[in-house]
Amino acid sequence: MYFNIQRFSTHDGDGIRSILFLKGCSLACPWCQNPESRSEKYSVLFDERSCMADCSLCVSASQGIERSGETLTINRKLIRDEELIALKKVCPTEALTVCGKEAESDFLFDTLMKDKPFYDQSGGGVTFSGGEPLMQLDLVQSLAARLHKAEVPTAVESCMHVPWKNIEKVAPHIDCWLADLKHVDDEKFLRWAKGSLKRIKDNYRKLAPIAKRIVIRVLWCRALMILTKSFDRLLILQLHLKAAKNFTCCRITPSASTNIACSICPMSVRTNR
Repeated sequence: MYFNIQRFSTHDGDGIRSILFLKGCSLACPWCQNPESRSEKYSVLFDERSCMADCSLCVSASQGIERSGETLTINRKLIRDEELIALKKVCPTEALTVCGKEAESDFLFDTLMKDKPFYDQSGGGVTFSGGEPLMQLDLVQSLAARLHKAEVPTAVESCMHVPWKNIEKVAPHIDCWLADLKHVDDEKFLRWAKGSLKRIKDNYRKLAPIAKRIVIRVLWCRALMILTKSFDRLLILQLHLKAAKNFTCCRITPSASTNIACSICPMSVRTNR
């Protein structure tokens, strides 16, 4: 299942790209940029700013939605699967939407190929994102292989918190890995992201000798103080990237209005392959 195809993107890989956002994630980061992607199933989203106070169309469409005056209460656990179909088109202002579309490989491939002239001219391509795209291994592997045959470069944005077999199967068809590293302390990683840092580090070690290119991206979050207290540990992590030719560092200034700026790329790894 996917929830968006973002065309003409210039921030998630080289050149001009199309990004396929897939649903489902194996972590639970509280700062998630795409919280609608966490569930691998349909998600009901609501923006009260666009809700009309005198409208009750969604209430009539689902037993999980109630209105009391100007307040709309949504109990997502009570919304049945068959009600989701009605909810997709019931809201006239789209204050309430259903996030998620069934992924049909042929349709997605044809859509992603529409911008091939832009990929060719700019050195861009297609990026698989999410959520955690490698949770949908068969779809990503199939699309990436077809895109490679069509001479379209591929990239994947991954938290690396998936079984190694998922990474190993798709690796031959991926040109660039945009790999997130949420934290380098096991206890804090478990606390904040609800996952295993050991699994991620093990995957890095195994991926390094076979990957064409790896970009390790670190979240800049004052609350976690990753750069101030953990950045040095990141640089000396025993990832054993023996295939790497060089490392480059770059930093950006976080926004003063928020505790979380956009993710940065403190380390770029290019291998000999």
